[in-house]
Amino acid sequence: MYHQNHTRIDVSVVVIGLNEGTRLQRCLQSVQQAHWGQTQHEVIYVDSHSSDSSVANAQALGAQVIVLDDASPCAAKARNLGWQAARGDYVLFLDGDTELHPEFVQRALDTLSEPKLCAAWGHRRELRPQQSIYTKLLDLDWVYPTGRTLYFGGDVLVRRAALTQVDGFDPSLKAGEEPELCARLRAAGWEIEHIDAPMTRHDLAVTSLRAYWLRAYRSGIAYAEVAQRMRLRGDGLWQHEARRDFRHGLLFMAAPLLLLGALWTEPALALAILALAFVYLARTALRCAWKAPGQWMLCAQYAVHVHLQKIPALFGQLKWRQAARRHAEIALVNYKK
Repeated sequence: MYHQNHTRIDVSVVVIGLNEGTRLQRCLQSVQQAHWGQTQHEVIYVDSHSSDSSVANAQALGAQVIVLDDASPCAAKARNLGWQAARGDYVLFLDGDTELHPEFVQRALDTLSEPKLCAAWGHRRELRPQQSIYTKLLDLDWVYPTGRTLYFGGDVLVRRAALTQVDGFDPSLKAGEEPELCARLRAAGWEIEHIDAPMTRHDLAVTSLRAYWLRAYRSGIAYAEVAQRMRLRGDGLWQHEARRDFRHGLLFMAAPLLLLGALWTEPALALAILALAFVYLARTALRCAWKAPGQWMLCAQYAVHVHLQKIPALFGQLKWRQAARRHAEIALVNYKK
């Protein structure tokens, strides 16, 4: 049973979810089983009007439940509801499809003893990387260098005072809300640390090409929107990445046509294009080899993924540009079943 209202709270755990089913149960159970020691904590679950038994399951596991009553729900709005209801000095944000490592909170609290740090996050990896070729490759997307970082993701321990200072997440963002928040935190003088410690296991559940496409498409929307906001603010975050993804997406869309044209008119040129593509993929695989040391086949597959995902990301960027011109809101893109 979680601590009652009269107890002093050190850490407020804010879990968000929508129809996560048994994933949410595992998430909340992992919080219960974490090594809290003398750290007092509470658990707040923010539900975006699930149609399954998520609310009842969360209540049965002792969490305080808040329902996000909004016609256009998103993670930013849910997280804001959670941390604004929190009583702890620190807020641990978790997605409902993750499982918390038992040692992470204590490691992160030790890190945040450094006053200029506002947030600490660790390693998120996939719970079932062998579930599909997609999860196997996307698992490596979670591998980041440790040390000072420009931004964190959905799982992180943050000082509540820092969230209050910058007024939390931007509720108008359907994706990319974490890096945008981090830009405002950094502008206020805070720093962020990625610690070399396991944090969460994530159940991505991407088992189809459609889900893979939608996830990359949503990333394209986030890159375009956040990059534009950073450009107006004078922050370099995602400027290069957004431009690169847009150019590469166009190139990869045109590549098959160029290859077919070369095969028809100049076979030697077609061979040169294929050789150049092979060299390009090999270079990417070498650059990414640190993510999976010694697993050369996986690195080669990951190199294909790195470039292939830029095609749906291009469509995401184009969708955002179209919506921005019309001053229209883009609906939440949900890639999960």
